[in-house]
Amino acid sequence: MQQEHTTNRMAVIDLGTNTFHILIAEPDGQGGYRHLYRYREFVRLAEDGIDEISPAAFGRALAAVRFMHEKLEEYGVRKIRASGTAALRTAANGPGFIRQVKEMTGIEVQLITGIEEARLIHLGVLQAIPPTSEPILIMDIGGGSVEFIISEKGQLLWAQSFPVGVAVLYHHYHNHEPILASEVAAVQHFLDQQLAPLHQALSRHPVQHLIGAAGTFDVLETLLATAKPTPNSAVIPLAGFFPLYYQLLNASVEERHHIEGIPEDRADMIVVAMILIDFVLRMADIHQLTVSSFALKEGMLAEIC
Repeated sequence: MQQEHTTNRMAVIDLGTNTFHILIAEPDGQGGYRHLYRYREFVRLAEDGIDEISPAAFGRALAAVRFMHEKLEEYGVRKIRASGTAALRTAANGPGFIRQVKEMTGIEVQLITGIEEARLIHLGVLQAIPPTSEPILIMDIGGGSVEFIISEKGQLLWAQSFPVGVAVLYHHYHNHEPILASEVAAVQHFLDQQLAPLHQALSRHPVQHLIGAAGTFDVLETLLATAKPTPNSAVIPLAGFFPLYYQLLNASVEERHHIEGIPEDRADMIVVAMILIDFVLRMADIHQLTVSSFALKEGMLAEIC
């Protein structure tokens, strides 16, 4: 049943490379907000590569936005912020998709840069994790890009977005099941080249605590979390990560589909995601791993409250 429009309800829409998200909220009267509705659709814009959205993916993505628009009407939302990230920045037909969304729903999708994405992720993550006096490295894994942020006492010291998302890694390197050792080595070599600026930043700002947001980190929380220091964060013991990493490295996609706790839509790309996380853990000499449930959406929401 459609509700009257209410001036205090707001929504953020994150049109990512793999997943489209919507979060609807309203002020809680105490300076924050309460979540009314959240939904995600695994659209896989980059299923055939990130340079062009395939017709099938284009159709899935439009259907997902149409559904989200129906929810905006149902909840009476007037204040909306919609952002497009890596795939829509890169794909040749990304602008055409944004035009069709506008024509179909009236929603104006703003393409944000990787640096702006990192800034908003930082803002979202800080709302979820316990305060810390030590520097932290934030890592948000997307389908097309991965954002890294070095932060200390709530201040952003350094940030960069890299085109090493899981759809990119999977499309270029994971061609056999289980993944071949030569393919693992190729991913690691690619990361070594692409993430050189991160290595340099870590030499200037050493960290031992990694905060993981989105994607595979949500899976790690389901499979490995031992404590929740806040309602929207979880501790992942590194002693549990490495056995899981090697288990997934040696599993076929069929076997991964049967591992309880791995969502159906992540079983294919989770191997390259784990290689990426392992690479960063070793590069930064991480001693502590925390998962944040908040990231880009919550950062966007904080700025429109």
